[in-house]
Amino acid sequence: MARRHLERHRTERIGWLRAAVLGANDGIVSTASLVLGVAAAHATHSNILVAGVAGLVAGAMSMAAGEYVSVHSQADTERADIERERKELKADNAGEHKELAAIYVRRGLDPSLAKQVADQLMAHDALGAHTRDELGISPALGARPIQAAFASATSFAVGAAMPLFVTLLAPEASLIALVSGTSLVFLALLGGVAARAGGAAVTVGAMRVTFWGALAMGLTAGVGALFGTVA
Repeated sequence: MARRHLERHRTERIGWLRAAVLGANDGIVSTASLVLGVAAAHATHSNILVAGVAGLVAGAMSMAAGEYVSVHSQADTERADIERERKELKADNAGEHKELAAIYVRRGLDPSLAKQVADQLMAHDALGAHTRDELGISPALGARPIQAAFASATSFAVGAAMPLFVTLLAPEASLIALVSGTSLVFLALLGGVAARAGGAAVTVGAMRVTFWGALAMGLTAGVGALFGTVA
């Protein structure tokens, strides 16, 4: 009896990993930046917390809605392409055989072998063969709007909770230093974990995320200080 192939690849994680990393990164950066901007404007500790919580809720909902709409548009496009391919198979099956065989020839098979492969695959699952090899749509990489929206909202909330927790515990005099410092550590860890999960260099991933986070927090704090002084 043949053993089932159970090998798993990192590309299977692409859908939820991208949404989760984006959500957590945005949660840390936007919430920490908001807290630092309000704190730099000399707001009270309670006002800073209220702003941070409001940013968490609004950001999580915004991430969920944006991700759902974006990925749903991708899913709609995929379905439309698959339906078009189904109609083409009914209208010109022989032409679709030649088209699939030509794809395999471009990938390195000789014409006779490419024709045999195309014939066998189309006999087994014609639409599946064209969906995968002509359109480049596979189950592992297909659009999943609800999964992406849930992953984005949840990860944003988790990311935003980190600087908020520090804000809650930090004394007002050292709040800016503690929130900015710990948020950069959180970002570095997130970048490293995301890079490791995706098979990339951990150090590069951590530095990339930390740099942009530091830039965002610095600019927001500067704007808060400017308007706080003007007010």
